[in-house]
Order: sequence, then structure tokens, then C-alpha cells
Amino acid sequence: MKRLIFVSLVLIMSASVVFAQGGQQGSNNPDTGTINSEQNQQGQGTGQGQQIQTEEQTQNQGEEGQLIIMQQQQVTTGQINEVKNRIQQRKQEMNQEMQSMGKTEQKVYQNQNQVRSAVRSLLEMKDIMGGIGSQVSQIAQEFDNSVQATIRAEEKIQARSRFVRFFIGGDQETAELIKQEVDRNKERTQQLAQLREQCACDDEVKVMLQEQISNIEQEQNRLEQVVQTEKQARGLFGWLFGWLRR
Repeated sequence: MKRLIFVSLVLIMSASVVFAQGGQQGSNNPDTGTINSEQNQQGQGTGQGQQIQTEEQTQNQGEEGQLIIMQQQQVTTGQINEVKNRIQQRKQEMNQEMQSMGKTEQKVYQNQNQVRSAVRSLLEMKDIMGGIGSQVSQIAQEFDNSVQATIRAEEKIQARSRFVRFFIGGDQETAELIKQEVDRNKERTQQLAQLREQCACDDEVKVMLQEQISNIEQEQNRLEQVVQTEKQARGLFGWLFGWLRR
């Protein structure tokens, strides 16, 4: 009987301890909630801090970008004057080069110097035209090759004797070669005009580019007249053959 009473007391004490521990854990729940709330507030504070920091970085980047643009504009303004000086020097060099030429060659170069000068100008302007500089430079090289071909062709026409021209007429083959170059050059001037519209560069640079385009167009118009005159010069034999065919 005593043993039974002892066992009962042990069970009752054990149950009391378990209930007591459960109560303590329940009483700790508010503290846990408080701790979680504080952690959430800290997380929100960190997020807001990161957002503010990001906004500040964005603002700083914008200010740096504006500063870079201003610096680029200042560099471009200085480069424009340098390019103009170099273009003027190239013109003087071409004029001096003509002094040592013969009359026929001098006449041809005097006519074609307009395109030669435009080509040199376009090449000099490469670094002040921004993203289109390399494309313009490539087209300028193509013009340079073309002007060398038309110079040789026009020299051949100018060297044709009056005797040959009187009886045989103009050099039809050479005139056709010039015409082909003129047609290709018209396409190139159209490409330059399109690039000029795309150019995100200084207005003065656009004016300079348009000036070179106009110079090239004027020379192509002159070459067209050379072609037309040469093809119409049929000569005595050409006139006789044309009369006999009627």
C-alpha cells in the first residue's frame, strides 16, 4: 500500500513539472514575436537603405555622364579648328603640286581637285564625326580610287589629237568608263547624305560634311558634261557611216 502511494506521488510530481515547463514555453511566445518584429523592422530598414544608395548611385552616374558629354563637346570644338587647319594645308599642298605639272595634266587636276580636296577633308574629319567616322572614311577611300581612275581617263581624252577627233570622233570607251564612275559616285554621295542625317555630331561638323558632299556632286555634274560631249563627237567617219545607214 505504501508503495502504491509512493508511485502515485511520483507521477503527480512529474505531471506538475511537465505542465510548468509548458507554461514557461507559452510565456516565451510574446518575446519571440517581439524578436521577429524587430528583425522585420531591421530588414525593412536595410531595404530602404539599399534603395536610397541605388538612387544616389544613379544620380551620380547621370552627373558623370553629363560631365563626359560636356568634355566631349569641348574636345570636338577644339578638333574642328584643327581639322579646318589641316584641310587648308592639304589644299595648299595640292595647288603647289600642280605647279610642276604639264598644261594638259594641270588642266585635268585643276578640275578634279574639287573631289580630291573633298576626299582629303572627309579623311581628316573622321575623328570628329562620332560613330559614322569609319563609314565616311571608307567611302572617302572609294572616292579616292574613283578620282584616280577619272583623272587618267580625262587625261586620255585631253591628250586625244584634233586630227583623230576630227576623223574618228570622241573616245567612246573612255567616256563610258567615266560614266560608270559617275554613276557609282552618285550612290556614294547618297550614302554620305544618309550618314550625315544619322550623325550625332556638332552642327558645324554637319555643315562641313554637307560642303564636301556638294563639292563632289558638282564635280560629278561636270564629268557628266565631259561624257556627253565626248559621246556626241562622232567625227567625219562617224558622220559618213551614219549618213550611209539612212
